[in-house]
Amino acid sequence: MPTTIAEIQMGFYISPIKLIVFLIGFYAWLPLLGWVHQDAVHVRTNVKRWTTIVFSAGAIGLFAWLLTPLFIIGLPLYIILIGLPAILYVMHRNSLVDEFEKLLTANHIKSLFVNEKKILEKIEKGLTFVTANKNKVPPPAPKTPEFFGYKICQEFFDDAIWRRAELILVTPAADQQYAVNYVIDGVTEKQNPRTREETEYFIRYLKNLADLEVEEHRKPQTGRFTVQKDGKSYGWELTTAGTSVGEQVRLRYTAEYSFKKLDEIGLMPDQLQKLQAVAKGPRGVFLITGTKKSGVTTTFYSMIRNIDPFLNNINVLEKNPESELPNVTQHNFTLADTGTTTYAKKFYSMLRTGPDVVGVEQGNDKEIANLACSLTKDNKATYITYEAVSTIDALAKWIALVGDKALAINNIVGITNQRLTRKLCQQCRQPYEPNKELLRKHNIPSDNITAFYRPGETAYDKRGKPIICPNCQGTGFNGRTAIFETIIFDDQIKQLLLQAKTINDIAAIFRRAKMLYLQEQAIRKVAQGVTSINEAIRALSTAEPAKKPASPAQPPTQPQTEKK
Repeated sequence: MPTTIAEIQMGFYISPIKLIVFLIGFYAWLPLLGWVHQDAVHVRTNVKRWTTIVFSAGAIGLFAWLLTPLFIIGLPLYIILIGLPAILYVMHRNSLVDEFEKLLTANHIKSLFVNEKKILEKIEKGLTFVTANKNKVPPPAPKTPEFFGYKICQEFFDDAIWRRAELILVTPAADQQYAVNYVIDGVTEKQNPRTREETEYFIRYLKNLADLEVEEHRKPQTGRFTVQKDGKSYGWELTTAGTSVGEQVRLRYTAEYSFKKLDEIGLMPDQLQKLQAVAKGPRGVFLITGTKKSGVTTTFYSMIRNIDPFLNNINVLEKNPESELPNVTQHNFTLADTGTTTYAKKFYSMLRTGPDVVGVEQGNDKEIANLACSLTKDNKATYITYEAVSTIDALAKWIALVGDKALAINNIVGITNQRLTRKLCQQCRQPYEPNKELLRKHNIPSDNITAFYRPGETAYDKRGKPIICPNCQGTGFNGRTAIFETIIFDDQIKQLLLQAKTINDIAAIFRRAKMLYLQEQAIRKVAQGVTSINEAIRALSTAEPAKKPASPAQPPTQPQTEKK
C-alpha cells in the first residue's frame, strides 16, 4: 500500500505586492484629504462638509477593498470611491475661482508641461511698467492674480501704443462685457470688447500701478503711471469711477506737451505773416477762440512764445495748465482758490506784478474783459481764449462781455478761430481728380492743382490678409493740424465795425478785409494734399449753432455767409 507523505512549509496569508499597493492607495488618500481641507478654506466653501465627504469616501473605499474577495476588483472600486467625490469637489471649487486658478482644465494641464520662464517670455511684449512712485514692476509669478492682470496689460498697451491711442475708454456693459474705445487723432475708434473677468484683473493691476485704492469701486480715483517700450516712456493718467453696472476706466496719454512755433500749428503763409506781426504791432486784446478740443491751448502757447520773454514780463492765468511755459510766469487757478477768491480777482492780483504781456485761459468773464481793455491804455498786450464757432461769434461774445461796443472794438487787435483736422498719411494717400467747380466756388486757382487726395484703400496680400500701413496703422491719417479763420483789426476796420448795424454788415467788412472763412481755408488744406474733403467736412461739422443775441450791438454768433 503506497504511503503518502505531505510536505508542510511556512507561508504568508497576505501577498507582499498586494500589501504595498494597498499602502500606496492608503497614503495617496491622506494627502488628498489634507488638500481638500486646505483648499476649501482657500476658496471659502464649506470646509466641514467636503472634508467629511472625502474622508467618508476614502474609509468606505478601504473597507470595500479589503472585503472584496478578488484584489483586482477591489482596487478599481477603491479608486472610484475616492476619485468620484474628489472630481465633484474640483468641479465645485472651479465654479468659485477665476480661470487661472481652475484645476484639471485644458489650460491647467497644458501649463504643467510648460516652463514658467517660457510662459513669461511668450506673453511679454517688451513693455516695462513703472509705478506712480517711479518703481519698475518686476514680472509676477505665473498662476497668480497679478500675473493675469500683467498679461492683459502687456497685450492692451502694446496694441494701444502701436495704434497711437491718445485716450482709452473702458466702459462696462450689461452683457458681462466691457466696451473698449480708442481716441486716435481726435476720432473714436471702436475696439474688440473685453470680458468682465479679464477687465476686473486689468483694472486691479492698473490701480496698483497708479497707487490707488484697489478695493474702492465707487468713488472716482485718479493716478498716474508709466509704460516703457523700446527705450521710450509713455505716461498715462488713470481715472476710475463706479457705475450701476461696473467700474469704468479712462486712460489718457500724458506725453510731454510739445511746444509748437507759430509756423508749426497749421497757419497758411499769409495768416502766419499777420500773426507774427501782432507781437511787434500795436498792443491790445487778441482773442484766440475755437470749439472744444480744437487745439486752442496750443495756439495760445504759440502766440505767447512768439513774444520775446527777455524784453517783456509775461504772465498767464490758467485753470488747467497743459505744461510749463519757459521764461513765463504761470498762475494756476485751483479748486482751493474757489473758496477764497474768483477768477477775475486772481487776474487782478496778477496785474499788480506789472506784466507787459498777459494771457488768460477761458477768459469769458465780464470783469476780466473790462480789465483787459483798460490794459491797452498802458500799452500792454492781452491774449484771451474762450469758446466760439467763428471769428464773428468771437467778436459778438467779446462785445457782450465788455458791455460797450465802442470800448470792445477800439481795444481789440485780432481774432483767430480754429478747428483740428487729421492729416492724410503721406505714405498711403491716394490721388484723384478734383472738382474744378468746387475750386472756383472757393476762389482757389485750379491751374496748378492736378489732384486732391483721400485715404488709401486697404490692400491685401495673396492670402487675402490686409496689408496694414505701418505709418498710420490703417486709419489713413497720421497726426493733426489746425484750420484757421483769422482777422487783424486796423483803424479802418474798427471804424466800419462801429457803424455796422447787422450781421451781414460785419460779414461784409470781414470779407473786404480779405478774410477767408473756415470752409475756404479747409479747401486750401485739401488742395495742398494735407487733408481730405470728407475729413475737412467732419472737422467743420463740430460747430454748434449759436443763439441769437438780444440786440444789434451784440451780433449773432454764426454769420449767414458761413452756411455754405
